[in-house]
Amino acid sequence: MIRSELIEKIAEENPHLYQRDVERIVNTIFDRIIDAMAQGDRVELRGFGAFSVKKRDARLGRNPRTGEAVQVDEKHVPFFKTGKLLRDRLNGK
Repeated sequence: MIRSELIEKIAEENPHLYQRDVERIVNTIFDRIIDAMAQGDRVELRGFGAFSVKKRDARLGRNPRTGEAVQVDEKHVPFFKTGKLLRDRLNGK
């Protein structure tokens, strides 16, 4: 499901809301999640999962094409851990 499909689905299930309002709500939620993660905060949606940021240290890597050693800088990467409800639904429980 992509963002536009999510907006459409929510708008269908809530006919009292205008589609532009649903779009604004969805975009605001995503923006808040991004802002929180950019500040290093953890975002937890009960039953769905938790978004967090993990730090990857600088390291010496290899160019797969040439085999040459290259320095890989330190970076922060997003991480998602599923919630129990989501895990149970995916496994048919």
